[in-house]
Amino acid sequence: MLGIVYMILAFFVGNEIVKGLLNKSYSSRCGRENILWLHMSASFGTGVLFLTWAVYLLAWLFCCIFEIQEPLFYSNMTVCILALIMLVIIWKKRLVVRGTGLFREKLKKMIPDRKNLIRESILFPAVFFVILSMMFYVFHIRRGILYSGFTVFGDYAPHTAMMRSFSWGNNYPTQYPHFGGEDIKYHFMYQFLIGNLEYLGIRMDIAYNVVSALMLTGFLMLLYLLARRLTGGFTAGCIAVLLFFFRSGTAFFQFLWEHFRAGDLWQSLSGNASFIGYTTSETWGLWNFNVYLNQRHLALGMLLGALAVWMYLDWAEAGTRHGERGWKWLGERLFTAEAWRTRDLTGAVLMGLILGFCSFWNGAAVIGTLLILCGMAVFSDGKLDYAVTAAITILFSVLQSKIFIDGEAVSPSLYIGFLAEDKSVWGILKYLVMISGFFFLGLLLLSIKMNRIQRMVLMGMLFPVIFSFTVSLTPDIAVNHKYIMISYAFLTIFWGGFLERLLHGHAGRKIAAGILILCLTATGVYDFAMILAGNGHGRKVAVDMNSELSVWLRDNLTEKDLLLSPEYSMNEVTMSGVMLYNGWPYYAWSAGYDTYHRSETAVRIYSAGDTDTLKKLVQEEGITYILYEEGMKYEEQECREDIIEETYPKVYTSWDGRIRIYETK
Repeated sequence: MLGIVYMILAFFVGNEIVKGLLNKSYSSRCGRENILWLHMSASFGTGVLFLTWAVYLLAWLFCCIFEIQEPLFYSNMTVCILALIMLVIIWKKRLVVRGTGLFREKLKKMIPDRKNLIRESILFPAVFFVILSMMFYVFHIRRGILYSGFTVFGDYAPHTAMMRSFSWGNNYPTQYPHFGGEDIKYHFMYQFLIGNLEYLGIRMDIAYNVVSALMLTGFLMLLYLLARRLTGGFTAGCIAVLLFFFRSGTAFFQFLWEHFRAGDLWQSLSGNASFIGYTTSETWGLWNFNVYLNQRHLALGMLLGALAVWMYLDWAEAGTRHGERGWKWLGERLFTAEAWRTRDLTGAVLMGLILGFCSFWNGAAVIGTLLILCGMAVFSDGKLDYAVTAAITILFSVLQSKIFIDGEAVSPSLYIGFLAEDKSVWGILKYLVMISGFFFLGLLLLSIKMNRIQRMVLMGMLFPVIFSFTVSLTPDIAVNHKYIMISYAFLTIFWGGFLERLLHGHAGRKIAAGILILCLTATGVYDFAMILAGNGHGRKVAVDMNSELSVWLRDNLTEKDLLLSPEYSMNEVTMSGVMLYNGWPYYAWSAGYDTYHRSETAVRIYSAGDTDTLKKLVQEEGITYILYEEGMKYEEQECREDIIEETYPKVYTSWDGRIRIYETK
């Protein structure tokens, strides 16, 4: 109940923020789009963003400064009461000054297209139901056991550990549970939100799945509206949403041809339960809907990014309305005072705050959004507003990084070619075709028939793709796939408009549209089928959510303790939310931690041949508990328990005797 109240308050707080943000924008005028959906999705996203930050900062203050044992209780109570008081004051003032008729008048302005309202009222709940069903399909709790599908549990492992570090513990100052005792290099605020909702009484899977589905549906609402505003009507918006779910690519067609020639096509199609692909890491599911199932925090970033694009479309449209052509128009868009003059400084500042505070929810989405805005700004009016938004976003991102991270948050370097084996221009283009079919290159051809505003926005939305093939920010270049996914998601609006025009033409055009849709979605449809098959019965990781071991760890270890354990990914130990000395190395390594040192040290501890060596290593690393599992190996090295048992007292033994824990303090 308290969690539901929290989310309702977040929506209404966000609604007030969105009113201020879009006060001078397109949304306040009577266009042809039902911007009711814009206000609903944006209100939820911005409200959750700011309310959750307020709760986190107060919880940190109560825990670290006042040393209160239940910081989330007091921070939630304080923030919710203050938010409610603020809303009552605003509503009361509005009611007195403007009267009760204002709401009805505003609602009418937000629904200018009554004809499509009914269709949209069917479309968006249907989209939400599909997304929510998929979320629960791959991640759900039944009879106290958490089931997490094979295609997603690898990402859920660090996320669920982080959630539990807040709902079951006091992770302030915040650490990375799979690499405890150091700073937090990974954006964690979405996990804090779910952990807080679990603390407020909403079961983890319900909180995680419902919030994620709402965020992703909110983004798709804005994607639909962008398609309508830029390229077409209801059909264009629907096609954009369809293409978002089912990606383009050549993998399925290659798979068909390969197994047709081998004579085992039917057996391969019916028996396969894994993603297909012919490029590096494509079989991980890098390019399909699975990304949005395991990277749940990406949806909020994309929602707020779409809000920024929507707002700045006013500036872009103003830049394209100038009547000049050719070099004269380009010169005036770049070098005149009109091109740089601010149009809505308040909105620019507020958008900068929104994107800036989003950086520790999903940093990739923030970078992707800034890249899109950068491309749009080139020929847009109000360039100073773009610059203000970017400056504030970067400022608050850097401030958060300085607070949470020791050292540099990212390590930018030139890296040409992304995952393409051939780093030449031809090799990169070939790779792009293999992962996306003719999606990107086809848009370049379609741009010939586009108008100014469409070309401008298209250019901006291609910037994240260019970035992904030229710059590396982390040790794992594969994470750049998110920038391509962000571009892909936004660019579906142009294919939606083109295909809508074909569908509204003569029979030949309709057939061509059908063929194009089939080619653009076939690989994605097969990937979707593999998500269902790959996470079906018997293909899930099961974890007891309230096991004896998890509860013991919660009750006996604090955020100041450091537990040496096997390199666990997702199990009863990680689900307790305690700080592991070295969990599954890939998670911490890809986030920028030095896992090699800890892996080597852990091997030395587990294989120590005398008490003095063991004590020295444990003291140097700050380890307070050692977990030993019967028959364990560490990094393929044999482990021994006798020296550990001789040196430290045993404080826990599992009911089956399989796990023993020793205290080193």
